Amino acid sequence: MGSAYPHIFEPLRIRGVQFKNRLEMAPPSPNLASPDGKVTKEFVDFFRPFARGGAGIIHVGNSIVDINESRDEERQLDLGSDDCILPLTRFVEMCRGYGCQPSLEINHGGKDSMRKWNGKPAYAPSSYISTRERTYAESVGEEPVPTIEMTVEKIKETVEKYAQAALRCKKAGFKMCMIHGGHGNLISQFSSPMYNFRTDEYGGSLENRTRFTIEVLDRVRELCGEDFVIEFRVSADEIHPDGMHFEDTVRYIDMFKDKIDILHVSAGIHGEWGYMKYWYQNWMMPRMYNVHWAEKLKKIFPDLLICTVGSIMNIKDAEDIISNGKADFVAMCRPLLADPEMPRKYALGHEDDHRPCLRCQYCGTRLLIPAVLNCAVNPYLGEEVEFPAAKVPKAEVRKRVAVVGGGPAGIQAMLTLIDRGHDVTLYEKTGQLGGNVIPAAAPSFKLDMKDYLKYLQHQGAKAPARVLLNTEATKELLDREKYDALIIAVGAKPIIPRLPGIDKPHVHWAADADLGKVPVGRKVVIIGGGAVGVECAIQKAREGHEVEIVEMQPTMDGLKATAGGAMDELLEALAELKIPIHTGHKLEEVTDEAAVCRNLLTGGKVSLKADTVLLALGMTPNYDIADNLRRCAPETEVYVVGDAIEPKSIGQAVKSGFKAAAYI
Repeated sequence: MGSAYPHIFEPLRIRGVQFKNRLEMAPPSPNLASPDGKVTKEFVDFFRPFARGGAGIIHVGNSIVDINESRDEERQLDLGSDDCILPLTRFVEMCRGYGCQPSLEINHGGKDSMRKWNGKPAYAPSSYISTRERTYAESVGEEPVPTIEMTVEKIKETVEKYAQAALRCKKAGFKMCMIHGGHGNLISQFSSPMYNFRTDEYGGSLENRTRFTIEVLDRVRELCGEDFVIEFRVSADEIHPDGMHFEDTVRYIDMFKDKIDILHVSAGIHGEWGYMKYWYQNWMMPRMYNVHWAEKLKKIFPDLLICTVGSIMNIKDAEDIISNGKADFVAMCRPLLADPEMPRKYALGHEDDHRPCLRCQYCGTRLLIPAVLNCAVNPYLGEEVEFPAAKVPKAEVRKRVAVVGGGPAGIQAMLTLIDRGHDVTLYEKTGQLGGNVIPAAAPSFKLDMKDYLKYLQHQGAKAPARVLLNTEATKELLDREKYDALIIAVGAKPIIPRLPGIDKPHVHWAADADLGKVPVGRKVVIIGGGAVGVECAIQKAREGHEVEIVEMQPTMDGLKATAGGAMDELLEALAELKIPIHTGHKLEEVTDEAAVCRNLLTGGKVSLKADTVLLALGMTPNYDIADNLRRCAPETEVYVVGDAIEPKSIGQAVKSGFKAAAYI
């Protein structure tokens, strides 16, 4: 008997190549290639869980045709010489063992190739100063350097580099590759009027701007033959006003549709700030964001196999897309990073065990550090050396371990301890698991966080551990139990400033207002312009309250650190709701009718009418609770994790809970 998802798990053959299902892993760049761009053991092990978990195709992102001129990441694959072939075979053979088709996203960064790595200016269709170059030059205190306009000879040389890269894939055992023709990389720099200012046969008309694309695809086919599958990634619309738009993209695709096997439909560009989000959506944006583009193209080109990508969060949604004829393949990256086993869980009917992606951009932020790719909710990602195959080793000695606190750090610690074979008791002083994820998920628009809270609570309910709700883990209680080890995950509490009137009955923590725990009047002043304050302001304004925000910093730029990539969307929501923001102001007093604030620039005071004042000034660790419990087990066997150390992100909390449990 098969699963409830027959369309996503339906096999397909293209050019004699077998695809076991219609699910693609959209191409991540894990920063695990060797310094010279070769596959490493860590690289292979990084992708193993996705192959084992059930993906039909695994694409590796941003595999460049020449490391000497097109490098734009710290550790990416280089396909510029035959030296890459032997290491690639290890990746191929790993994927094949699971019946999965390996693929590389073959690319050249063009204008976004970085001179800090390449040692020279970037090559591009035309000469100009790119946004990325301006940003880099400013960061190092230099004048920006324009791109080098490619000569026709250089263009021909680069066409051959793409084709040779694809041929090396085939020689390593790949039966397919993806040519990256979207997101503002070199191929789309030729096709887009935003970047191509040439007046020769490679510029001007759309037909001329498509010439480079066609030459690349023709040469790849010539070298790789008829038994090799070519997937081509395209931005259906670059969104930018000066970029390529859907109507021209349709004409563009029509010129090469017979030269490809699968059209991979994304949108947006990554080299212009504010336009990355269209291919890398944040949690404030709708799910299945770009599916409509794929659906339109499928109707226009019914004989072309179409893949869609972009915030497709689970197998059920993927099934609906394919069953309704919107696409033939569905690609995901971040949802698989969050749970590589998701395909198998859905096939087996274990949907409730699916660990959901938060779209919090924690993974992408790691690439900018740069650092090995991690995931906020999947602590195994990036830990392939220490924890091969995404598994913790069984403990040599089974111990009685207490976990104090049922937030994300505590729950992850409990689950990891169980996997290691320990006898676990979790104490949670409230009546439900989730910790600060509970208020984080409270606003109506926090759909991804709501899914994560549901997951945490489901895992806590089914865990083979003693889970004690409404139970405060006092020192006396823990001492009586004589645990072998202890993990303290008691979280953080809101910062409450010592100011006149702060204890008045209409002053509350913003999260309590989100949860409906406290009454909220008509006129609301929120103190603090971080994510907690802004989200609360949006929710209350949508509920009909009159809301104002007070932020001590001179701008709202600090929101970026807490917004999970959604700063622009949050600010847009504030503007749409006409919520006043008083930057450069500090709360000094709360009266019965107002929040009295001081202008930090002028020193003057302003009185903002309010029948409710909500505080969103950040969190401080529960040091007193943690310190009181530190000696309730042998001191070397006691770990403090999560926000109880330092309030940061869910990702850091989860990782710290995981690591502590993995070492007990």
